[in-house]
Amino acid sequence: MNKTLTQSMFCIGLLALWEAASLLKLWPPQLFPAPAAVFGALRSGFVDRGFWVAIAASLNRVVLGYAIGCTIGVPLGLWTAHSRFASDTFGRLFVGLQRLPSLCWLPLAMLWFGLTEKAILFLIIIGSLLSIAISVESGLRRIPGIYRMAGQNLGARGWRLAIHVLLPASMPHLVAGLKHGWAFEWRGLISGEMIFVTLGLGRLLVLGRDRNDVSQIFGVMLLISLGWSVDALCFRALERFLQKRWGVVSA
Repeated sequence: MNKTLTQSMFCIGLLALWEAASLLKLWPPQLFPAPAAVFGALRSGFVDRGFWVAIAASLNRVVLGYAIGCTIGVPLGLWTAHSRFASDTFGRLFVGLQRLPSLCWLPLAMLWFGLTEKAILFLIIIGSLLSIAISVESGLRRIPGIYRMAGQNLGARGWRLAIHVLLPASMPHLVAGLKHGWAFEWRGLISGEMIFVTLGLGRLLVLGRDRNDVSQIFGVMLLISLGWSVDALCFRALERFLQKRWGVVSA
């Protein structure tokens, strides 16, 4: 069966189950809204442009934080992969810190930066940077030794070897790290926006709670979950390119 058709049928089935649960009134409508109520809230939010403003604000923060996370994370991964000292010290530190939920960084962000945009940006960067650095290091360490030997035989040394030989060979793992970094940074973004009084999708969740508007909460959650579309449009396209170019695909 066609993959797109399978996914479409699955989504339709979920909507049918959702509608059935709302019709059976297993929970009060003010706690578990019907799909029509949620889509109505989405329509209202887009018509009055409130959702458009929130999406633009959140995407602006995500893109900026992700760019910074990649700019710092990739060189850190290269460094820890090529230095035994860096791997045994900072590499282990990165692994430990990466396991901390984004909310653990929130108190520090507030103390260091106050209730400002910088605090939210810090949460986003931390969410992506560590995952990317760890994946780059892991990918470089899994490269077959013959690649390194071939590069050295052709005269590549040091950073030239890393950039022109080792880094391209580790691309499948790098793409996996970029995907994980994208997912983790969204968690940091929403956590920060729910705490700070600012524009964004996280703030819309708080407003829905304050107004007891469960339909808006469900609608915003659907918008946030659509972050997977970046995975489908960008990361999967890059995976297909890698598979076609080198016969490999990211994890």
